[in-house]
Amino acid sequence: MKESILIVDDDLQVCELLVDILSEHNYTTILAHSGEQALHKIKDSQEMALILLDLILPDINGLTLLQQLKSLTDAPIIMLSGLGSDLDAIVGLEMGADDYIGKPFYPRMVVARVKAALRRLQSVPSLAFTQGFAFRQWFLNTQNNRLYNPLKQEVELTHGEYVLLRALLQNAQKVLSRQQLLALTHSDTLEIFDRTIDVLIMRLRKKIEINPKAPSFIQTVRGEGYLFACAVEVVG
Repeated sequence: MKESILIVDDDLQVCELLVDILSEHNYTTILAHSGEQALHKIKDSQEMALILLDLILPDINGLTLLQQLKSLTDAPIIMLSGLGSDLDAIVGLEMGADDYIGKPFYPRMVVARVKAALRRLQSVPSLAFTQGFAFRQWFLNTQNNRLYNPLKQEVELTHGEYVLLRALLQNAQKVLSRQQLLALTHSDTLEIFDRTIDVLIMRLRKKIEINPKAPSFIQTVRGEGYLFACAVEVVG
């Protein structure tokens, strides 16, 4: 079965070139010429093996679209840009993109990067026999109490940080007061006080948020408490 690659670019010549070179290597290509079209393709449940995303689109900033796509699919995303700015590449990679290709590009380079990204995806160990919580390619393993980032690297957590993150993930998309968090994290081996909840939240944000000062995962609901705003999948 051919693997499908979504090409998000409003440059028709670039799209034609990418379709030609990827088709030669037995990939199925699907085109989107705007951010809105790209989101529709993903939401229509078309299974994408990989996404090639131009950073300059007519209706939305490519980095903003990158965040939206990451919330909808686990497919690797390779950014394309003719801006020639290292800053764009750095920001995009920090936001979860898997690779970056500058324009103009050599066709063989694109194919090589696509194959490399798909190989990395296939080499990731299966989570079939693992228990935990998955969110935007992050994974909290509740068997070994470890957190793994989208690159499958372990992010070290203290016991208090782990217990609090697990409580937030178990109650994702629900507002939890400090008192509720205290009750959820209480154990004979760990004592968390009301004043330490905020400190632990701050430390977790530094470890999992792209911008801890503008968090997308752990959000503060003024006067009520904290909300883990991302959809969470229970594994195992």
